Amino acid sequence: MLVLFLALAATIDFSNASNVAKSLEEKYARAQTLEARFYERYRAGAGGGQAESGTVYFSKPGRMRWEYESPESKLFIVDGKNVWFYVPADHTASRAQIKESDDWRTPLALLTGKIHFDRLCGQMAILDEALGSIAVGDLPSDPRNRILRCLPHKSNDPNASAPFKEILFELTPQLDLARVVIREPGDIETEFRFANWKENLGLPESMFHFEPPPGVAIVNEAGLSREVH
Repeated sequence: MLVLFLALAATIDFSNASNVAKSLEEKYARAQTLEARFYERYRAGAGGGQAESGTVYFSKPGRMRWEYESPESKLFIVDGKNVWFYVPADHTASRAQIKESDDWRTPLALLTGKIHFDRLCGQMAILDEALGSIAVGDLPSDPRNRILRCLPHKSNDPNASAPFKEILFELTPQLDLARVVIREPGDIETEFRFANWKENLGLPESMFHFEPPPGVAIVNEAGLSREVH
């Protein structure tokens, strides 16, 4: 597998955003399941941010399981139809249909085969420090990594607001996602950092379905994604 990754990295033209996006989609098309450690930071406006961490699992088609461990235990599940959010300390679980959940994890649906770059991005570019196209705060965490920038499609409706301002994908030479930064209107920013990626694990189907524990109330609501913060 290491030889395959090295050969893949050697053939990718990291100066061409379209080629990088295509290679990334092809890489994750081969993975039925994924696991990684994650660190998440959320900031809205000039106020202080919030940071959390845990383990995330992806499974095709279109399923995710986010197990938050610090600073408190939480569970966020996308089962393909519904989005679930459960905080054991609250004894309440929230549920929303996917189409009703304005979820900032949409870019990560790339890992579950539910979305592609051409649908997500109107423009793409590889940011380069030498060319002055990248801000100091957006520099990759490792100098060997590359930053793929995604801008939204332009709407024909002048009154429509873009779903995001920009998304930055930091990629290792082996095309592992090291970091994703999602910037939204209103000066909202969500950052994910990933480590210890594992592919094609035998994850049980039950991991991507939520069974409320006894005594837990179910609340149906839209806009569920923001409940995590």
